[in-house]
Amino acid sequence: MSCPSMPLDADSWRSAVEMYDRRYTFVSVGPRTGDDWLHDVASVMRGESVEPRSWRTIDPDEGEEEREDDPAFPFVTPPADEEGSTEWQSRLREVPRSSVVRLLVLLATLDLDVSRDPRLPERLAEMEEHARVILSRCPDRTQFFTNTWGGGAAFDFYQRISSCSPLSRYPWDLGLLWVSDEEVGLIWSFDPR
Repeated sequence: MSCPSMPLDADSWRSAVEMYDRRYTFVSVGPRTGDDWLHDVASVMRGESVEPRSWRTIDPDEGEEEREDDPAFPFVTPPADEEGSTEWQSRLREVPRSSVVRLLVLLATLDLDVSRDPRLPERLAEMEEHARVILSRCPDRTQFFTNTWGGGAAFDFYQRISSCSPLSRYPWDLGLLWVSDEEVGLIWSFDPR
């Protein structure tokens, strides 16, 4: 893993996740409390978890009326029963660490499509640096998951993405879920069109 030029701290994290401010994107991390990390993911989705480092989170639906009926909106949380949680988890694919930077950049692009974002040529190096800062939060044994294969070749997130297995109430969403020994994290972008 290449080291980011900025040390990982609250300021570098804040600066890195700012690239998601222009999108409908949820960014939050919670503690991992046991082997059943799906329970911890559901807690993060419902806003029940406290960010372990007290660093910046992004929740564009905080305070919206949809949350009154469903604290996890817009997510569809993993069911508590074994059959339901197995089906929910089947929508995820494990991503190699080597592909995570590109996935994090994709999640910050217009229309969730690297090829269609006119800002990208001038911002790509900066976005990749921010993505490396985010990735540096994840220890070596961290597992990474997404709900798409990526475009063209598997896990090439700079190619056009043509399919996903939504984990929200919307027909199109893409995201990164990571699970380490200490934390679970979500960076999830939605396209409600």
